[in-house]
Amino acid sequence: MKLLLFLVLLILGIPSCSAAQEIDRTLFGAYDTALVIMNRSSGAVTKVNPELCARRLSPCSTFKIYNTLIGLKLGLLKGADNPWYIWDGLHRDIEEWNHDLTLREAFRVSAVPAYQALARQIGPERMKTFIEQIDYGNRDISAGIDTFWLPRPGKTGILISADEQVLLLNKLFDGKLPFSRKHLKILHNIMLVTETGKGKLYGKTGSGKSAEGKEELGWFVGFLESKGTEYLFACNITGGDQPTGKAARAIVENIFRSQNLL
Repeated sequence: MKLLLFLVLLILGIPSCSAAQEIDRTLFGAYDTALVIMNRSSGAVTKVNPELCARRLSPCSTFKIYNTLIGLKLGLLKGADNPWYIWDGLHRDIEEWNHDLTLREAFRVSAVPAYQALARQIGPERMKTFIEQIDYGNRDISAGIDTFWLPRPGKTGILISADEQVLLLNKLFDGKLPFSRKHLKILHNIMLVTETGKGKLYGKTGSGKSAEGKEELGWFVGFLESKGTEYLFACNITGGDQPTGKAARAIVENIFRSQNLL
């Protein structure tokens, strides 16, 4: 019966859901964790806390995935290691941002000023067009062209769920979004974060703070290549002690390592 159901879902193009019990929940610590993993070979989807997976939150710096692609599409970005961001001379708390940066460097250190400048170059009209074309979350960029993906007290910016993050990545990998193979190759190149003999992990972290400056949201979104299979994933964490993108990344890495995929 289970095999028949899987075949029906596969024919209809509807991913099946594997049991969340396959995930070691002790790896989440005290965080309220939403986790979605899609096996692109089988179409199977594993979800932990489905209600949290459907909850829309600010994407924080995970939006840099699509900000990068839009910049490449419009010719505002050239390549991974070409000169790009020219530091404006303003000293910021994160020292890695206080330099000229290539795209690879800016993506790696999640340089908000660089991507804010890129968003301003893209402009509200073109950004809105792309957001609607790719169907990104609630499509709301009204909070400001250079802040809409960042949590801001008193403002509701663009919001997206872990479910939607994975579905969007799947469309991207299927070539159903308005970006070329060349641009996807550049993105693929700059997203690599960990490589072992078992697999390669690609991703982007994101972190959000409260009005008081307290860490309150962490994201890690991306994909894993392991043993000839691609896995798409999105993880967000809230609650607990200082939920950050770094903590979300650690959870995902530990899960894949525990499954002998990384």
